Amino acid sequence: MKDRDTRLHEAITGIHRNIPTYDPVCADDMALIEDHVDIVLQEVGVEFRGDPDAVSLWKNAGADVRGECVRFDKGMLRSIVQSTTPKSFTQHARNPARSVSIGGNGVVFAPAYGAPFVRDEERGRRYGTIEDFENFVKLACVSPWLHHSGGTVCEPVDLPVNKRHLDMVYAHLRHSDKPFMGSVTSAERAEDSIAMARMVFGAEFVDRNCVIMGNINVNSPLTYDAAMSGALRAYARANQCPVVVPFVLAGATGPVSSAGALILSLAEALAGVALGQLERPGSPAIFGNFLTTTTLRTGAPTFGMPEPFVSSLAAGQFARSLGVPLRCSGGFTSSKVPDAQAAHETTMSFLTAVLSGANFVLHTAGWLESALVMSYEKFVQDLDAAGSMHTLLAGLDLSANGFALDALREVAPGTHFFGCAHTLENYRTAFYEPEVADTDAFEIWLENGERTASERATRRWKEMLAAHSVASLDPAVDEELHAFMEKRKEELPDLWH
Repeated sequence: MKDRDTRLHEAITGIHRNIPTYDPVCADDMALIEDHVDIVLQEVGVEFRGDPDAVSLWKNAGADVRGECVRFDKGMLRSIVQSTTPKSFTQHARNPARSVSIGGNGVVFAPAYGAPFVRDEERGRRYGTIEDFENFVKLACVSPWLHHSGGTVCEPVDLPVNKRHLDMVYAHLRHSDKPFMGSVTSAERAEDSIAMARMVFGAEFVDRNCVIMGNINVNSPLTYDAAMSGALRAYARANQCPVVVPFVLAGATGPVSSAGALILSLAEALAGVALGQLERPGSPAIFGNFLTTTTLRTGAPTFGMPEPFVSSLAAGQFARSLGVPLRCSGGFTSSKVPDAQAAHETTMSFLTAVLSGANFVLHTAGWLESALVMSYEKFVQDLDAAGSMHTLLAGLDLSANGFALDALREVAPGTHFFGCAHTLENYRTAFYEPEVADTDAFEIWLENGERTASERATRRWKEMLAAHSVASLDPAVDEELHAFMEKRKEELPDLWH
């Protein structure tokens, strides 16, 4: 217990990938995929609804603008994206020791995002509250396996829809010192999020550096509404990072075929990243990927199914050809509880994200019930998986210590390595030790109360919350944040839908 708890609050600022990514198609097939993306962009185009400023940017850039529909010549978007989008960038945290590098061989894990419900074993499934939101921010803060605080870790539905973004951003700033994401549900709320970040980091610093990101979901197929394109442009204009993510459900918001869903997703993401570069060339951006399927008998989305895996791997290959950072999703599942189905689907989804070459993995921990539920127990169970991914991504240790020749020389054939010098020198760090999974012998498990995985997970998240601590905000900055929040809330009537 002591060794496990000493890892809490450890500052791990992302992972350096030391294993290769997986390219599922050859160069000729990737060229074929790119050709089909261009056909979609040139013949069908992308609509930017209710955002005349976005349409004007496209017109000035030379695109074929017909009302709100914009069509693009072959290679136009690729040229825009590759000419100015940074290949990597640093997202600065309130605590500089927790800043993360996004792009290249860097990998950053963030918790799940957007669920209106939460669940724990004692209280069951219920609507999320601001208390739940703060709890998940604290859990992400203390875990060494998450490098990022995330964004809307759950919806605090006890607060008005048009004001809750203020409390969410404040919770990230107050209860965590890791990087975070702001609001994207309107351009105005994005601006509020950036304004609060400026109070903490300083306006000049924010203008030169990324301190906040916004998760921009495309209204697939091929549509950006004013809320999303407006929020995207707000982040880019402020030199902050839009994470541009199509929401392609094969058979519903995208073609039923995997290749068809893939080219739709790539076209949508290209258009969003390019729009941010037109707004402010050189601003950071992340090329997002979100591909899944639907149950065609009912229309329900499904997560953790095999069809999107190869498509996601190809999306990663495409992003690497562009030279831009990639976002994938981690712990997908359709399961209603953190059971064997959840474990299987999460593992498959998470491994796909890692092998795709994702630089930013959203939904690493807590996702349940097809994104409707943020689960306390699954959150900490997923942390076990995230911790194991640190070992996987580190690759094979080929140092002198890794080869262990001294141990092989010391230990006689047919004996054992338990007591040799190399084992004693490395026993604390040689193997990854999960925090929730039980690896003890049956007799020890029996003596400890025969606890199930869910029981151990409940105990663990409560321990983690009790262990939470973080440096306070500067009192003057805290006062400025509260004054801004109060002023904005007074200016707006409460809206509940």
